[in-house]
Amino acid sequence: MEEWDVPASSSPIVNGSCENLECYMVLIKAEKTAIGSICFLAGPITLLENALVLAVIAATATLRQRPSYLFIGSLALADVFASCFFTTSFLDFHLFRRSDGPTAYLFKLGGVTMAFTSSVGSLLLTALDRYLCIYQASSYKLLLTRRRALLSLLSLWSATIFISFLPLMGWRCPTGLNPPCSRLFPYINQGYLACWTSFTLVLLALILGAYTLILWKAHRHESSMTSLQGAAAAAGTGHARMRMDIRLARTFGLILLILVGCWLPALSFMIADVTVILTHTQQRAFAFCSTLCLVNSAVNPLLYALRCRELRVALLQLLQRLCKIGWCKTSTEDLTPGLPTAEDNNFAAITEEEMSRPRSTQLNSVSEMVNNQYLNIRK
Repeated sequence: MEEWDVPASSSPIVNGSCENLECYMVLIKAEKTAIGSICFLAGPITLLENALVLAVIAATATLRQRPSYLFIGSLALADVFASCFFTTSFLDFHLFRRSDGPTAYLFKLGGVTMAFTSSVGSLLLTALDRYLCIYQASSYKLLLTRRRALLSLLSLWSATIFISFLPLMGWRCPTGLNPPCSRLFPYINQGYLACWTSFTLVLLALILGAYTLILWKAHRHESSMTSLQGAAAAAGTGHARMRMDIRLARTFGLILLILVGCWLPALSFMIADVTVILTHTQQRAFAFCSTLCLVNSAVNPLLYALRCRELRVALLQLLQRLCKIGWCKTSTEDLTPGLPTAEDNNFAAITEEEMSRPRSTQLNSVSEMVNNQYLNIRK
């Protein structure tokens, strides 16, 4: 029999109804230790990683002018908020058992919701940016200007802030803590939870669709290049390096696997919470699944920012400038090459090694890959 922190004599559940917030504080001592360890480890790491990405983009004028890095900066900002709001609110509620009033609790929950919604929304903008890079390669710079990127980010953050704080503005459960209120989030209306969960699932579906179309386009391009170069040339280069579409499939497959694996378990419990009354065991399982969303925020900088060569170069140049003003004792003048200023590399998730090819077919970006295809056809 499991050991509960709340004595049976003071159980907050009476006839299936909640009298106070303690009926939502369902973790046992061992689970508190495990979840606390995850939050204390992932929270600071997420904060430091994303703050570093934000600092590099803010300090590099070349990166600030490009829509791709504006979207990555928005993702990093959302994940910074997630590391702060989620970690403090989650630990305060489940580990330290702090019982806030409805207004204070909904304000904290609104901050968490805003952070995670903006994170998924920024991932969608990044996916759409890469989609335009492939399907509108010749007019990409005209279609996605810096001004339009800023307007899209302003719209995203305005919408997410409004949606996240709707419970605080009045769309809350009319019965307080009793059914039909959510058993996962106190004071939350099941209708609001259903709408937010559906909205997030739509965003994830659009991200999956965008990357699927990108892979399909890359596969078509690789097949056409093979036919244009001839069977002999294809045989010579095919054994030397892996096909471009296969490398892209592996890269994007990893991105989508992490995204779905971190978000789908928590969203599944939210959907179930709308249709049935969850048990304590299911509530505790959801608490573990929700920490995966924080893990996703910790992984995002590694997938979308630090894998990009240009941002890594900018990071080293920033460290070099700091060394020159006396923050370091060692000189790093020969540490890095200059920041690339050629064709935009909008696929920040593709490493330099992944994009390397023989000199006759070397491509610096996927948009250049498509442009080269058109040039070969015209010839």
